[in-house]
Amino acid sequence: MLNTYTSYQLIAKDINKSITQVEQQPTVDRDTQYYLANIGKVTSIDDFVNNDRLFKYAMKAYGLEDMDYAKAFMVKALKEGISDADSFANKLTDKRYAQFVAAFNFAADGTNATVYNPTQQQVTANYATQAQIAGLDPNSDYVKGETTYYLANITKVKSIDDLMSNDRLYTYALAAFGLDSATEDKDLIKSVLQGGVKDPDSVANQQTNKAYAGLAAAFNFAQYGDTTTTRVAAQQPTVDMYLRQTLEENAGQTNEGVRLALYFQRKAPDITSWYDVLADTALASVVRSALGLPDSFATADIDKQAQLFGQKLDIKDFSDPDKLSKFLTRFTSMYEIAHPTSTAVTSVSVLFAQPTTIGISTDLMMAMQQLKF
Repeated sequence: MLNTYTSYQLIAKDINKSITQVEQQPTVDRDTQYYLANIGKVTSIDDFVNNDRLFKYAMKAYGLEDMDYAKAFMVKALKEGISDADSFANKLTDKRYAQFVAAFNFAADGTNATVYNPTQQQVTANYATQAQIAGLDPNSDYVKGETTYYLANITKVKSIDDLMSNDRLYTYALAAFGLDSATEDKDLIKSVLQGGVKDPDSVANQQTNKAYAGLAAAFNFAQYGDTTTTRVAAQQPTVDMYLRQTLEENAGQTNEGVRLALYFQRKAPDITSWYDVLADTALASVVRSALGLPDSFATADIDKQAQLFGQKLDIKDFSDPDKLSKFLTRFTSMYEIAHPTSTAVTSVSVLFAQPTTIGISTDLMMAMQQLKF
């Protein structure tokens, strides 16, 4: 059996290839094809939760498969949505529920929840509203004509340059947010779109006029790249998450340490504080293992745990692919010491015996020697 470090590296070095292998598994392929063929037909919460095959697929995609039986619980979360900070999903400590509700946002998007794309439904709705403000009938031939052209062509747009080079689409997009393409500085608009809205200090977020942030959020090329104009959270993104969850699940059947490493790799870019880590038992377990801390440390005062983690590690490193890779090399190496893949191996023998005699590869030992606290 391959050790934890090597098993993780084999998967992580080409994660797309690993996911493709999962996608080609017959059962996974059948379930995915069924999901994509049917999720767009779902127009209500009842439709959704009463189709076991669709609902279970979606729940697994968000790591909630253990709760797919609790339909009344999920119906309540879906009905209340996420717009209200005090909604059921937002009040739950586990943020996966709010993420799930955001993807299947029936509360906000109604019957369009499973086909909703901001650059399509939101922009056209905004355009109709702005037309009324300018004194135009939303049902006028002009408004209808521009909207028909927009919907027929916006999905072909794969970049900011694509959008800005098509005057008709560009004018429509800006008008939907009350901005006039004839007077707006194109360099400013490009900077707004390039910066996105995730960073509070982005160009869009720094503008007094919130229309710029609205535009950047709807045309979020900064976050979604060439899928921006076609991305429907309930469709392909959910499938991608399902495949990744399945990859991690399969890895865990052989080695739980590999599953933990893959999970941490996936979640790392969204970690902004040590309390995010401590709120997730799997993430916290990875950090403790990497630092050589006992499981009993989890019972310590949470502020003291966060303080120690901060003293030992720079949380910003998790957003750097190279530094994250180094951290996960440390974790998988330490996990192998604590949970040797060879039953004859103990932590002491891992440290002092020859690699070839105990089932620990040379590359693992070399990687461990390069790690620094």
